[in-house]
Amino acid sequence: MRLRVEFTTEPFDLDEAPAHALVAREVVESAELDAVDVGPFGNTAEGGADRVLTAVDALLRKTLQAGATRVSLQVNVIDDVPGDGTGEGGR
Repeated sequence: MRLRVEFTTEPFDLDEAPAHALVAREVVESAELDAVDVGPFGNTAEGGADRVLTAVDALLRKTLQAGATRVSLQVNVIDDVPGDGTGEGGR
């Protein structure tokens, strides 16, 4: 199964990226996901279910520790791929 996570962290600061936003970027970029798009108003990442869910766990823990007061996220199933959840089974 492949998943897409969309997330934002708050509080926002348009002048300078807050520490929690930088941590969020680091988490998703180092998670070995298939697609990552990080922007000022929203972020998305896609990959196998295990990798996305592991990244979401780290994202929540680390951004809250870095000062986020709210983390909004949505997780969607984007297709069903047999295998081990890494996004590589059957492809």
